[in-house]
Amino acid sequence: MQNLLDNAPDVFVKSAADDFYQDIFHENSGTEYANAIELVQKRVAGFLENTKIPFSGIKPDEIRNKVEAVNLDQPVQDYETLWDEIDEIYVNHATAYHLPEYIAHLNCPVVIPALAADVLISAINSSQDTYDQSAGGTFIERKLIAWTGEQIGYNVDCDGIFTGGGSQSNLMGLLLARDYFALKYLNWNIKLNGCPPDSSKFRIFVSEKSHFSNQKNASILGLGEQSIVQVVTDSRYRMDAEKLKQAILEEKEKGNIPIAIVATAGTTDFGNIDPLSEISVLAKEHELWMHVDAAYGCGLLLTDTYKHLLNGIEQADSVTIDYHKSFFQPICSSAFMVRNKQHLHIIKHHADYLNPKEQDYDELPAQINKSLVQSTRRFDALKLWCTLRYMGRTKLGQYTDTIIETTKQTAEILENDKDFELLTDSDLSVLVFRYKLDGWPGDTCKMNLHIKKKMFFNGEVLVASTKVNGIFYLKFTILNPLTTIAHINNILSIIKKHGNDYIFS
Repeated sequence: MQNLLDNAPDVFVKSAADDFYQDIFHENSGTEYANAIELVQKRVAGFLENTKIPFSGIKPDEIRNKVEAVNLDQPVQDYETLWDEIDEIYVNHATAYHLPEYIAHLNCPVVIPALAADVLISAINSSQDTYDQSAGGTFIERKLIAWTGEQIGYNVDCDGIFTGGGSQSNLMGLLLARDYFALKYLNWNIKLNGCPPDSSKFRIFVSEKSHFSNQKNASILGLGEQSIVQVVTDSRYRMDAEKLKQAILEEKEKGNIPIAIVATAGTTDFGNIDPLSEISVLAKEHELWMHVDAAYGCGLLLTDTYKHLLNGIEQADSVTIDYHKSFFQPICSSAFMVRNKQHLHIIKHHADYLNPKEQDYDELPAQINKSLVQSTRRFDALKLWCTLRYMGRTKLGQYTDTIIETTKQTAEILENDKDFELLTDSDLSVLVFRYKLDGWPGDTCKMNLHIKKKMFFNGEVLVASTKVNGIFYLKFTILNPLTTIAHINNILSIIKKHGNDYIFS
């Protein structure tokens, strides 16, 4: 069949082709792009202006039905219709992390320089794997990694890479710990030969309150969850260094092989920091890899007032950083850091089409040489770059100071109210507590679960929850510097109201 454009004038052909390809971001689609972005910008402004509570309260069945009703085989006719649909199935029911009444999980409000950078990142769409795909981006990322290493206390021998999140960074830490141990002490190359015969005896020591990714990652690495030794915590739910020492000796007596310690700088449930300096001494004494999961606690690197809480982190062989938790960055923005850049050679793999072995990587650097599971990798580093260049570390640190101080004041309020039970204070900004009306003999766990569900489906306040020794608790995670004590008092009043309604209904 003859192409309809074969005999058409050149001007007509060009015009028709331009119209057909207007949806592709290219030199002739600037107007189309600007129109689409302008409409999105209005929707964002509407989200800020119209969202008064952190959640709409919509039930799963209702939102599922809305999404399922969309026919993906029938495109809409214009952007206005598209964004109307997105409002209905997403924006109107999106959880609003920027509101002070959102006080649930490790989701921070984001800063505007990073949001603006995200627009540029998506449009240019650089991939960070090799220099020929991201020239400036390669060195921007490297400079930010060096800056992060400096904040940790590393010297110029450190290195690292931006990753997709804390769990991925923790995976890299455990993989390097496993492979480094096998190379140095067993003369065994796991990358080439797989796990050694004795790998079933490998043991990794973590706090009993550490992140669940440790178990998942041990499973992925072929060591199994049985390789994870959970160490008892102290009264503030931090790893007990003396118990750690005992656990290491006990595993050796059993004939097992300790290879690593994972310390937590900011537990998800309590926001407390393991004794990093004491742990580093034990790691050196027993020749163990020390990894610090600072996905949450990395925000302390920004503040001169509280940075001392991370003393000892500079002794770690590797560190997990989540900028999207504590640096007010949009998701994703994370990093994996190593004290000795040579250790990253363990995971290097060469592909002739991408990073050939004979290439001079001083002349043409390739970040893919440091990446574990990502080849194509988004230029997320630009968000942090723009944040630091426009706002600076000091201002970000002031935000962190405010959050920590608000948490301390909130802890005092809870401790001084006989109807609340606070489990412990926090180094950072997490408080685990429950409403426990003085003298009421009923099931407090069921009451607090009722309170959480009631607030969630009302959409008025979003809090998290956890269980400690089988008991259900509510949990505040304060990551918004705009959250004030007035907001906290209002939230506590709402909690009391729903609790009392449950008791006296």
